[in-house]
Amino acid sequence: MDEVETTIPENVDPNRLRIVLKDLGWEDVGGREGVYARYAPSLKEGSPLAVPSVLIPLDRAAADFQLLMRSALLQLSRQRDFWTRSLYPRIALSSSDEFRFRKESRAPSGLISWRSGERLIESARRTLLAGAKYYLGPERHFVNRHGRFASRYLDRVMMGQTAPGSYIVTALAPPDDQVSLKPSTDAFPSAWDPGAIRLRTVNEAVAHAVGATVEALEHHRSSGSLAGFESGVVDGISYEMTNAIIGIAANADEADLTIEWDKASAVPVGLESHFEFYASDVPTLTQAAIRLAEDQSIAQVSIIGRVHLLAKKQAGSPGVFGVDSLQSTGPRKVRVRLADDEDYHEAIRAHEEDLAIQVSGRLEKEGNLSWLYDATVIRTLGPLDEYEDSRRARSETNTDQLDLF
Repeated sequence: MDEVETTIPENVDPNRLRIVLKDLGWEDVGGREGVYARYAPSLKEGSPLAVPSVLIPLDRAAADFQLLMRSALLQLSRQRDFWTRSLYPRIALSSSDEFRFRKESRAPSGLISWRSGERLIESARRTLLAGAKYYLGPERHFVNRHGRFASRYLDRVMMGQTAPGSYIVTALAPPDDQVSLKPSTDAFPSAWDPGAIRLRTVNEAVAHAVGATVEALEHHRSSGSLAGFESGVVDGISYEMTNAIIGIAANADEADLTIEWDKASAVPVGLESHFEFYASDVPTLTQAAIRLAEDQSIAQVSIIGRVHLLAKKQAGSPGVFGVDSLQSTGPRKVRVRLADDEDYHEAIRAHEEDLAIQVSGRLEKEGNLSWLYDATVIRTLGPLDEYEDSRRARSETNTDQLDLF
C-alpha cells in the first residue's frame, strides 16, 4: 500500500500499540528495555511466515521516536486487511472498550442479508441505549425516560468496521471519555464538569444489563419461568434490553456479544464479557418483553396486524400509525399512539417490508374508533401472507368500526 493511500494516526502511544498487537495475536520477540521492542505475528495464531517483525520505539524522548514510530505504522499498514479492520480502528482512538455484536446466518461467512444487517446495527444501538438508561436507574419499561442521557452517551461511541469471517458490528466506547449527566451545549464536557462521568462506568452498566438478561434466559431454560426477568429488573433487565436482544438473536445460526475492555484502564471485576444468544430464545424474550412493557395498573392488550398507514411525527410526539388486525378476535382496526419514539422506526420498517407487527398497549374505544394508547412495538414478525389465514376467518365486514384514517 502506498503511503499516500494510508491514514497514519498521530501521537500513538507505544505501550498501547504493544497491548493492541498482543490482543491481535502478535508476540514480543525481543528488543532493548525502554528503547525498543520487536513484535511479530504468533505462528500459533496461524499468521503467515512472510510477515516480518516490526520494531516499535519506546523512548518518546528520543529524537528519532516520531520517525521510527511512523515507519513502524507504515510497515503494519501494508497488511491492508489487518490494518483497516483490526489495528487502525483501535489505535486511532487513544483507548476504547469494544462491543462486538456478531451474527451468523445462512449467508456465506462474512456476509449477511441487507435487511438483517440493518436490523443488527439497530439492535446494537438499542442495546447500548438500554444499558445507558439503566445506568441512571432500573425500570421495567423506560419509554422516554433517560433518553437524552442515553443519546449523549451514544454520541461518544464510534462504530468500527466488520471483521473478516463473520458479520460483526463493532462499537468503540473510549473509557476515559466523558458524558454529561445533564444537557449541555458543550459537546466535549471538561474533566472538571461536575455533571460529567467516565464512559467506562456506563459501558459497565451495559455489560451488567446484558448479563442479567442472559441469566434470566438461562433460568427460563431450566425452569420454564419468566420470574427471572421480573426479579432481574434491578440488575438492568428491561423491555428495551429484551427487545434489543430479540433483534440480535432472531434468524441467527449463531449470535453473540463480546466486550473487550481497554487494558490501559483497570479491567472491571466480576463482569462477564461474552454473551451468546440463540434463535430459540426469541419466543421467551418476546413473552418477557410483553410482560415488562405492561403497566400493572391498567389492562393491556396485544395485537398482531399490518401497518397500513403512518401519521407524520410531530415534534415531541413518538408518532401514530394504523394497524389492520390479523387476529380472529378484537377490533379490526386500531390507531396506535406510541409511548416511545424508538418504536416508530420499527413501525416504518414493518410497513416498508410488508411484515406483520405485534403491538401492546391500553385499548380504549372513542366513538367508532379503537385506540391503543401508551403502546409499545413488541417485535416485527414474518411476511404478512404467513398471517393471512387467521384473518380470512374473520367477517369481511364490520359495520361497527369506521376506517382508520
